[in-house]
Amino acid sequence: MRTVIADDTALLRQGLARLLAEAGIDVCGEAGDGESLLQLVEREQPDVAIVDIRMPPTHSDEGLVAAAVIRTRFPHVGVLVLSQYVEPAYALRLVSDQQGGCGYLLKDRVTNAAELVDALERVAAGELVVDRELVDLLLTQRRDPDPLGDLTEREREVLALMAEGFADRAIAERLWIATNTVETHVRHILHKLALPCDDAKNRRVQAVLIHLSG
Repeated sequence: MRTVIADDTALLRQGLARLLAEAGIDVCGEAGDGESLLQLVEREQPDVAIVDIRMPPTHSDEGLVAAAVIRTRFPHVGVLVLSQYVEPAYALRLVSDQQGGCGYLLKDRVTNAAELVDALERVAAGELVVDRELVDLLLTQRRDPDPLGDLTEREREVLALMAEGFADRAIAERLWIATNTVETHVRHILHKLALPCDDAKNRRVQAVLIHLSG
């Protein structure tokens, strides 16, 4: 797998590059701002771009803007966005096009090489990866009416893992239940949330996240 890294902090870029290289990932370039990132992606055509949300010049959402451009101009390139904080609005902007191949993780997670590599592999494969802290926040927000009000406790657990991008078999392993039981829970969740039941896992998960956003 080939990846590029965009962050305005050279120390973080170098640390990520070293961590990924030790895990067997080819880091083919680094950038310190959004414009340099786009040029790097165009030149290197990586499998995944790792992008910090806040970059020069204003340190607001330049990374997110660059991520959106990458997803439009280079749809074959996955995007894994990193954030210092849980920012639901930014995360939901990232997945609002209802396509896979993207992810949102807190920077605290990137110190775990196995977790980071797993996220990169899933994003490169066209899946969706959303930080568990964000998922928990979305699932515990109270709204009136509450779209999750009809879900059972088990269905909420399944939904949380769906939102992180796990397949039915992986959900079954984590909850120690049968895969066909997970499939039944998923059908019930989609029915209760008035979402279509189909085989497009990424579209389904993103629809759930967008629905939960309000």
